[in-house]
Amino acid sequence: MNWQAAGLDPAELRAARRARIQRGMFVLPSLFTACSIGLGFYAITEVFNAIAYQGLEAHHLNMAAIAILIAIPFDGLDGRIARMTNTTSDFGRELDSLADAITFGVAPAILALFWGFHFLPITIDPQLHLHLVQAGAFICFLYLMGGVSRLARFNISKDPQPRNPGRPGKKYFVGMPIPAGAGLLASTVHFFKGYPVETWWVALAWLVIVGLAGFLMVNTWRFWSGKEINFSKRQPFQLLLLIAIVLYVVVKFSQVTLFGISLVYMFSGIWARAAYSWSRRRRRGAAAQQEAAAAEPPTGEQN
Repeated sequence: MNWQAAGLDPAELRAARRARIQRGMFVLPSLFTACSIGLGFYAITEVFNAIAYQGLEAHHLNMAAIAILIAIPFDGLDGRIARMTNTTSDFGRELDSLADAITFGVAPAILALFWGFHFLPITIDPQLHLHLVQAGAFICFLYLMGGVSRLARFNISKDPQPRNPGRPGKKYFVGMPIPAGAGLLASTVHFFKGYPVETWWVALAWLVIVGLAGFLMVNTWRFWSGKEINFSKRQPFQLLLLIAIVLYVVVKFSQVTLFGISLVYMFSGIWARAAYSWSRRRRRGAAAQQEAAAAEPPTGEQN
C-alpha cells in the first residue's frame, strides 16, 4: 500500500510501528515470568503424582525438583530483559513477586514436606513418626513465611544495606534471595534422585536444612547478587567459552554441581557474616588496647 496515495504521514507510520514494537517488548519479560509460574505449578502437580503413584515417587519428586531448578534462570532473565529493553513496569514487578511466591515459596515447601517426611517407613516408632511429620510441616511453613517475608521486604526497600557491609559501591542481596533458598531444597532432592527420606536421623537433618534456608532469607546478612555481570555489553570470546563450559558441566553433572553450588552460596553468606563479626571484634580489641595504652601515665626514671 502506498502511504502517499493514502494520505498518511510517514512520521506517524514510524511512530505507530515503534509503538507496536514497544508493546511487544513489554510482553517479553512477562512471558519468562509466566514460564516460571508454570514450572512451579508443574512441580506441585508432580509432588501430588508422587503420592498417588506408589513405586514411582522418586521419579515424580525428582521431576518436581528439576522444574524448580529450571525456573531459577527464568526468574533471573525476566528482570534482566526488562532492564535491557527498558520495559520495566509496576505490573511486571508485582507479577514477578507473585511468581516467586508460588515457584520458590509454595512449591519447594510442599516438595520439602513430602520428600522429607511423608514417605518415612511405618516401622519406626509411631510417636517419633508423628512428631517428625508435625515438626516437618511446621518448619516447611516457616520456610514459606520466610520466603514471602523476604519478597515483601525486597519490594518495599529502596536501598537496603546489610548488617555486614561489603566492598563500597558493590551491591549485595540483603538476606538470601528466595530463588537461592528454593535452589538449596530442590538441589538436595535432585542430588538424591528424588528418593525420599526413609530414616529418622536424615529427617532430623532435613529439618535443620529447611529451617536454615528460611532463617537465611529473613536475616540481614549480605549475599552476592551478581549484578555486576552485564550481558548487554560485548563479551570477549574467552568469557563466552567459559560460560558454555559451565553450562555443559551443570547439565551433564547436574546432581553434584547444582547441590555444590547451592551449598557454596549458602555458606558464603554465613562465612561473610562470621568474617565480619571476627574482624569487628578484632578492631574493637585493638582500639581498646590503644585507649588503654594512651590512658597509662608515662613512666620514666626517677632521679
